[in-house]
Amino acid sequence: DASAPEIAESIDAEVSTAESASDAVSSAPKKASGRKPLPAVLPRVRIEHDLAEVDKRCECGCVKTCIGEDTSEQLDIIPAVVQVLVHARKKYACKACENGVHIAELPKQPLPKSNASPGLLAHIAVAKYQDGLPLYRMETIFKRMGIHLPRNTLANWMIKSSECLQPLYNLLNDQLLDSDYIHMDETRVQVLKEPDKTAESLSYMWVRKTGDREHPIILFDYASSRRTDVAASLLGDYQGYLQTDDYAGYHRIGQQEGVTALGCMAHARRKFIEAQKVSPSPKGKVSKADMAITMIKGLYAIEASIKDQSAEQKYQIRQEKSLPQLNKLRAWLDKALQQTLPKGKTGEALAYLDKNWDKLTVYISDGRLNIDNNPVENAIRPFAIGRKNWLFSDSQRGAKASAMLYSIIETAKANGLEPYAYLRTVLTRLPHCETVEDIEKLLPENIELAVI
Repeated sequence: DASAPEIAESIDAEVSTAESASDAVSSAPKKASGRKPLPAVLPRVRIEHDLAEVDKRCECGCVKTCIGEDTSEQLDIIPAVVQVLVHARKKYACKACENGVHIAELPKQPLPKSNASPGLLAHIAVAKYQDGLPLYRMETIFKRMGIHLPRNTLANWMIKSSECLQPLYNLLNDQLLDSDYIHMDETRVQVLKEPDKTAESLSYMWVRKTGDREHPIILFDYASSRRTDVAASLLGDYQGYLQTDDYAGYHRIGQQEGVTALGCMAHARRKFIEAQKVSPSPKGKVSKADMAITMIKGLYAIEASIKDQSAEQKYQIRQEKSLPQLNKLRAWLDKALQQTLPKGKTGEALAYLDKNWDKLTVYISDGRLNIDNNPVENAIRPFAIGRKNWLFSDSQRGAKASAMLYSIIETAKANGLEPYAYLRTVLTRLPHCETVEDIEKLLPENIELAVI
């Protein structure tokens, strides 16, 4: 790569202005390090420590007076409390008429004729899909408590729980498709028993996330393939902004009328990082990959400085600061393309940036938009971590159940709700819902969590 150190210095100077704004945000005085106080919401158990009676008497013969106390706190934990809920249904009959017996109704359950309560189902779901605990380990834990719950039973409960949650998922899906900004990505998943496929072949978990930061929705959907028709079926007649990576499966959708495709600047940056690793710059030299990364870093510095601003303020600042930076990057890119062979990592990175330029720069046209697709990639991370523990789904029904439960749990978390409390409340109330309005009351922004 032919590039002069002075060019890099010029680029660094341009970037420093943007970075200084970001630095100003993070330069607030840091709180003193040390042990954080224990949460005030936790119950306190008072344990008093007193002097022995002999020590309460002074050497002069008088009895000492208590003048106060010193307190310190320890965090304690009581292992999970397992209990049996005994539903006693009162029966009534008229001894005079003898016209039959009336018995109180049993409250509707998420799994009729099962001995699993909503609380137990929520516990199992959160343990697996939030904490990454495989079902065979839960089977062992229950066994230590003297409870026989085979993993097959646990798996079946999760499948049936997901079917119970379908109406809530449908409502969330409708709201997502009614929004005007969606992030979308996909990640692999292995399903052992799949028609016309070997156990070693890969299937996919597709993930969609709304761009709404106030009431975000995150939905997972299982599919046996990565074809365009899967993405198309998940988006239906959606119109609005669609932010994805450059996977070809999204291209046709991004060209549909009413859809504005956005790219991912993080992917563009990664291409140049790969080029750096393959061809490190000689000492005293600056490669094209180095220069591209520096300029992209400047764009991210601007984003960091405005992350807490309103959409209107973001738009104005991007027009004032990001647009000139993008114009410089485009001018540099045009020259670099002429000077670089298309083969090789640097050539590929330049070609990626050029090919996706329009999609990568849409974000400056609307303050609500993101520079990259990281919001949905971050939403996938809990699934990827859990996958390392449970490794695979046994069947398509199991994979679909996983998608459903990840959807409900991750949406709850994104809205600031504790997932166990939310799922327990939903599984308790959903069987009683008769109208759409009833289900709407269970949405994260509307729900009143049950006191446990």
